[in-house]
Amino acid sequence: MYGSYAGRTCRARTARTGAGAAIAALLLLAGCSSDSSSAEPPKAADAPPRQPAQLPKSRAPFWVNPESTASKRSAELRKDGSTKQADLLEKIAAQPVAEWIGVDDPEGQTRGYTEAAHAADRVALLVLYNIPHRDCGQYSQGGASDGNSYRDWLDKAAKGIGDRGATVILEPDALPHMEDGCTPQQFHEERYALLKESVGKLKALPNTKVYLDAGNSSWVTPADRMVDPLKRAGIDQADGFALNVSNFQTTQDNKQYGHTLSALLGGKHFVIDTSRNGNGPLSGGNHEKAWCNPSGRALGEPPTTHTGDGLVDAYLWVKRPGESDGTCKGGPDAGQWWETYALELARNAR
Repeated sequence: MYGSYAGRTCRARTARTGAGAAIAALLLLAGCSSDSSSAEPPKAADAPPRQPAQLPKSRAPFWVNPESTASKRSAELRKDGSTKQADLLEKIAAQPVAEWIGVDDPEGQTRGYTEAAHAADRVALLVLYNIPHRDCGQYSQGGASDGNSYRDWLDKAAKGIGDRGATVILEPDALPHMEDGCTPQQFHEERYALLKESVGKLKALPNTKVYLDAGNSSWVTPADRMVDPLKRAGIDQADGFALNVSNFQTTQDNKQYGHTLSALLGGKHFVIDTSRNGNGPLSGGNHEKAWCNPSGRALGEPPTTHTGDGLVDAYLWVKRPGESDGTCKGGPDAGQWWETYALELARNAR
């Protein structure tokens, strides 16, 4: 994956039942931290919950996690007197950012996130990223050991979501990696089946939206190459497709690509990851691994459902700004918090 969940330490806990459920959900360390620096949250009996500063629901209905690494580091820096750095990280902490569901306890993680979001009258933004043979042995390699393991994992994740509101980005890279030749042919049929089953199970939930990942405007081109893969993966049942996950292509280029693809899919809607595309991709030369921790990048348009485009349902921050794409250009492992990079993204933002 072009910068995403990889080998995180999961600390999500299943929220309590009964009268304390909403409080416990808000106190829950939401899902998988990207490193081991995040402390366990206080128990409900120890202190009142710290209320998240949510964005206006009309602008962005997605939940802002008050326990994100960016939020904690901003608070720590401010306490230490590093106000400028704290203000920069607050640009990330103040926005709703997707939660990537890890291998361990998917039911507990999705329940914790969706309960916390529901208690704040918001929708959880989730990424399900555990397909077998994930990322073709690159920085985010891994995934479920086989199809049945994946089905069990997906079922648990869906059970945790239940009837609460969620927007799910389903399996970044899974389809583009088959189309670009990265994923061996012998795994294709199983992957299509798993994705189609997953779309069906998630859409059977009453308040869940699902977007299948379709790469980005510079990856699988022309756009018509993605039509058959999306159809075989169940795009007809999904709410639409997702573009630019963990990448840096401009919003405008992705909109053009998305419009072309949508027209070939009967008008399907789509969402765009704008988390790090404020300065677009690296240009002006043959940059090695230009998708991996490129310098000079910036935060993009803040998450919103007000896109001004009838086919674009939302601009989202799917990639978690400040988390490394992998061990390239001095970065830590994929998914690990890299504060130097986070500060650069925020500093360069318009």
